[in-house]
Amino acid sequence: MKRLILALGLTLTGPALADTVNGLKTVDEFSAIESESERSVAVFQEMMKVIESPRCLNCHPRGDSPLQGDDMHVHMPPVQRGAADFGAPGMYCTTCHGSQNVAFATGAGSIPGHTPWQLAPIEMAWVGKTAPEICDQLKDPARNGDRSLAEIHEHMAEDGLVGWGWEPGKGRTPAPGNQQVLGELVQAWIDTGAMCPES
Repeated sequence: MKRLILALGLTLTGPALADTVNGLKTVDEFSAIESESERSVAVFQEMMKVIESPRCLNCHPRGDSPLQGDDMHVHMPPVQRGAADFGAPGMYCTTCHGSQNVAFATGAGSIPGHTPWQLAPIEMAWVGKTAPEICDQLKDPARNGDRSLAEIHEHMAEDGLVGWGWEPGKGRTPAPGNQQVLGELVQAWIDTGAMCPES
């Protein structure tokens, strides 16, 4: 739509210029929702497209083993969370995961990498939870890594490990959208009261 408007030489503002980026709606696409609380819930539901992607869920498992791949299978070789979420002694995450993605010599995939490379703390597990449960969890410092909403925004909008989800290396589907759009959605959700969907 935006490209058509520009090609025709028209100048429109507001919702008509909204766009979708790699399957993720931008904040502008929610501006027609008059109720602030309803807009907040709608924005959170859009955030869930990223949160529920394998790029996020694989590192937010319910147990002590990470998941991997687009099909979210149990990590191979078998590894454990360890005391500080960096793996168990003798098999730390950094044993295999370096500072950047490394393509397989066969060309069939890659070993993901980023510094740091770690699991989310167990209290931040998302796998198997509903949107309302994850929303409540994100707002609860006891279950979100002791973060304020501003710090949640900073984590999702700027953290390099989160950003890896859009550059996951060969053999993995990137998360929807990009980190900038996610950050804008998170801020819009906060600005409209950080409302959660109903159960």
